Amino acid sequence: MTVSANVQEKLSRLGIRHELDLILHLPIRYEDETHLFPITDAPQGQTVQVEGVIVHNEVVVRPRRQLVCQVEDSSGILAMRFLNFYGSQIKTYAVGKRVRLLGEIRHGFFGAEMVHPKCRIVREGESLADTMTPIYPTTAGLTQKTLGKLIEQVLQDTHAMQTLTETLPEKIINTYRLAGLRDSILCLHNPPPEVSIAALQARTHPAWRRIKFDELLAQQLSMRLHYRQRRSHSAPVLTQKNTLTTHFLEQLAFKLTAAQIKVAAEISRDLAAVHPMQRLLQGDVGSGKTIVAALAALQAIENGFQAAIMAPTEILAEQHFQKLSTWFEPLGISVAWLSGSQKKKHKQAILDDIALGTAQLAVGTHALFQEQVLFHQLGLAIIDEQHRFGVHQRLALRMKGAQSNNLVPHQLMMSATPIPRTLSMSYFADLDVSVIDELPPGRAPVVTKLIADDRRSEIIARIQYACRQGKQVYWVCPLIEESDTLQLQTAMETYENLHQVFPDLNIGLVHGRLPTQEKTEVMASFKQGDIQLLVATTVIEVGVDVPNASLMVIENAERMGLSQLHQLRGRVGRGSEASICILLYQKPLSDIARKRLRIIFEHTDGFEIARQDLNLRGPGEFLGARQSGVPMLRFADLEQDGALLTAAQTTADEMLNDYPDLAQRHIERWLGDKTEYLRV
Repeated sequence: MTVSANVQEKLSRLGIRHELDLILHLPIRYEDETHLFPITDAPQGQTVQVEGVIVHNEVVVRPRRQLVCQVEDSSGILAMRFLNFYGSQIKTYAVGKRVRLLGEIRHGFFGAEMVHPKCRIVREGESLADTMTPIYPTTAGLTQKTLGKLIEQVLQDTHAMQTLTETLPEKIINTYRLAGLRDSILCLHNPPPEVSIAALQARTHPAWRRIKFDELLAQQLSMRLHYRQRRSHSAPVLTQKNTLTTHFLEQLAFKLTAAQIKVAAEISRDLAAVHPMQRLLQGDVGSGKTIVAALAALQAIENGFQAAIMAPTEILAEQHFQKLSTWFEPLGISVAWLSGSQKKKHKQAILDDIALGTAQLAVGTHALFQEQVLFHQLGLAIIDEQHRFGVHQRLALRMKGAQSNNLVPHQLMMSATPIPRTLSMSYFADLDVSVIDELPPGRAPVVTKLIADDRRSEIIARIQYACRQGKQVYWVCPLIEESDTLQLQTAMETYENLHQVFPDLNIGLVHGRLPTQEKTEVMASFKQGDIQLLVATTVIEVGVDVPNASLMVIENAERMGLSQLHQLRGRVGRGSEASICILLYQKPLSDIARKRLRIIFEHTDGFEIARQDLNLRGPGEFLGARQSGVPMLRFADLEQDGALLTAAQTTADEMLNDYPDLAQRHIERWLGDKTEYLRV
């Protein structure tokens, strides 16, 4: 494929580097230029093609400057309007010229008209296209014409097309009744007129089904292969000694739920294996993941190894530190706390403890995977809110513990953002997944209320009532400083305003820019009940646990994501009394904001909220940090193609066991160099 450096640069923006990439660069939609409609019979509200002769052409200046031409065929007249046009177009579309127009006909000021149609000059009797016209995803400066020509050249090149040999065994093609790959690709690039345009646009045509299956299968093969490769490494064997873990469970004031017991057993089994655990622990807000993580850490410690817990924010990391210190110090376990904001001398002492092994559990933020942190013998790395960390950060922590004897530490990732089933089957297929699917007993459900900004006075009365009853309140604001683009009230302003409204209440303020020491003091005062009303930014989103807080107000809720709203709401309802979460929103609501608020209002189950969120945003946005380096699916849709995903999952193991060479070729064809990230 020979193209200029300029075109090559634009192609690489689309991920096209080889001829195969061009072959697999499939259309996003199609235009039907295989039929001509008489002007008066052409259906309205859909894209149609008509042909006629220009009988009038003028530049109109009112209501705005535009080029208007009248086009006539034997059945009637149609106006063609260009709001943006070049001087040369006035000459091109001169009276007497025959034109073919593709666009949508609607009724306007000039009667039946097409605005900015696709228009070209033709000879009388010029033949129509044999196939639908594919429209490809493109980038600035690369026209459909250039891209289409390049793709057509490769499709005509016998040598290039020979690379499309079949990678699926005949048995699998027959089992799932799949179309041939080569035929499917040719059909999608040049669909014949008899093919249903609706089936092509909806991607339900058998050719699309084959492409989606191959793409899902490549993802599954790649994930399962890396899963197997990881299992070929050796890890410390951390058997269940039942010394520390038994003492720990005896000192708890409550019993574990059945779901916690089941999940703890799955993790315990993995830790005792000879290969590194790579497990994702997920559960809804407040389902008790920290205790399960504590049991895993104890199992590592009672085998003479260290454990590390990493959290995305200082508030959450410090909370883990306080909670785990309370649990572990009575058992004689030394817990170290490492953060980016510690003084140099103090930090060095902690680093020495971790390196010597006197610190058996290290808790911290991303400071834990900086180069100067050396572990004596790391047996287990626990990553909380794993989706907040990039792939490379997680890899760095795992590599920290890779011992001189080549032992790789076990890894447990925790997520309070539930991951929908289709997503964990696809993007998380390289992990074992454990789910805590019940909440501890005695939790009162949280009532969610949607209140427009103009009804603030009602909320003031509610806060007054709650505080008089001895309860505590959160008021959450989305941004710290004034932003011109987003008219959001800042935490500072709200704090001042609420002081004036409630002169008799003790009000605290916590936000991301506050020095760590101050943040800790404010949170401690709130936890002890000295602060009645806490004004906070979303730094309190995860893990903050104050059972006496029973009311939360979230300002500008329409600007927040579903996962964030669900996390924030989980900060109340942690005691036995009924709690309320008020979502304050500003009118008018956009369509997407209305949908989001309806979902959060109607559902309390995090898994259902996550499923609906995935439908709203698609996997790319939903996955956030994990996306850095993940080959996103281009053709398959997880919601629509669930059955194909299940088939691909079954096929992947069969191919790796029985057809390893075909499996490798299949991965190379579909993922090329995009598989490296999967080691994490």
